[in-house]
Amino acid sequence: MEYIQSQLIEWEFAPTVAKYLSITIMVILIGLICIISNFVSKKVVIRLITHYLTKSKFPRAAMVLEGKVFQKLSHIVPAIIIYYFSSTLPDYQLMIEKGAVTYIIIVGLMVFHALLRTVNAIYQTYEISKTKPIKGYVQVVNIIVLTLGGILVISNLMGESPLILLSGIGALSAVLMLVFKDSLLGLVAGIQLAANDMVRVGDWIEMPKYGADGNIIDISLNTVMVQNFDKTITSVPSYALISDSFINWRGMESSGGRRIKRSILIDTTSISFCSGMMVEKCKQIHFLSEYVTYKEREISEYNTRYEMYEENRVNGRALTNIGVFRAYIENYLKNHPDINQNMTVLVRQLSPSEHGLPIEIYAFTKDTRWNVYESIQSDIFDHLLAVAGEFELKVFQNPSGNDLKTLLEDTSKKPVRYKVVG
Repeated sequence: MEYIQSQLIEWEFAPTVAKYLSITIMVILIGLICIISNFVSKKVVIRLITHYLTKSKFPRAAMVLEGKVFQKLSHIVPAIIIYYFSSTLPDYQLMIEKGAVTYIIIVGLMVFHALLRTVNAIYQTYEISKTKPIKGYVQVVNIIVLTLGGILVISNLMGESPLILLSGIGALSAVLMLVFKDSLLGLVAGIQLAANDMVRVGDWIEMPKYGADGNIIDISLNTVMVQNFDKTITSVPSYALISDSFINWRGMESSGGRRIKRSILIDTTSISFCSGMMVEKCKQIHFLSEYVTYKEREISEYNTRYEMYEENRVNGRALTNIGVFRAYIENYLKNHPDINQNMTVLVRQLSPSEHGLPIEIYAFTKDTRWNVYESIQSDIFDHLLAVAGEFELKVFQNPSGNDLKTLLEDTSKKPVRYKVVG
């Protein structure tokens, strides 16, 4: 700049004018150098890097380019040039150096942030990311680096050592604990969730307290995002999964079976002993022929051994329609192609109530998908409700308005008889 100023004075410019004009020319020259260097770094260097990564055999190299790490890194070059040429402007050298260093620190933080996001994005392409997510840890590292970067920026602008600012943070620890309470709780919860493998991305969890009933789509430092089955998104605090209870359906999905636990209510007034005609009818049913034949022989031998008289069934053993129906359901389920036979298959009676006698079906479907499971369950109960009448059983149902209407109509059709007294 002194050379430019001396040349301007030789060209008969006033010293004051020559001074400010030389500063202007120097600023323009530095600006042009910065623009050229930035252009070269983006159009030449970054293109070479992009070409190399594109041709690379590393399958996830494109994700590095999507993170724009090198584009952000190219902004450091002009700042370095400005810092180098700051000595040419001695009156403003200190201010320029502080500005350039501050800019370099900020760009460095942006580069580090983009690098962390890229690392997390690459990690999520691996299967292990579903069981061991690192997004929470990445966010913790990002917060720590941003905090240290902020301290460096402030110390650079103040012209003081960063250690002085760091020593003052101890006095603000209580305030920091209050400000970053959720982040600290989330960090501890994230470590426990990952260590105990409590939740993964893709798990179906149910947490009524927070209105969550769906699949986990994201696990971060502070929150776990759940996409409910109605396509709404519920945000659950990470530490809530440690402090509160929730249901994780992953065990069901990985077991290869989804439970059916539903009852058919039988009207107790329709329960009776099987007549000879019904026994013969049951022998024609595919799932009952062997059972009825075996039971008929067993009952006959028992009654003969203990001299029970068959003319009165109360005195001995006999087949009942509810027992035969229960045996039919059990054999039907054991031969059903969509029922997992390696898991519990159970048909049992529950305690009778004012709603009748519950016959509970306890079994597991082979397919755990919701829509398939509901279809299998509906098909099973459609069939069982339809065949109950074949065993002279009635399914219990509270009287409806149509039942009362029919009863009133039948009553009105009957002739009214009057008795004359006297």
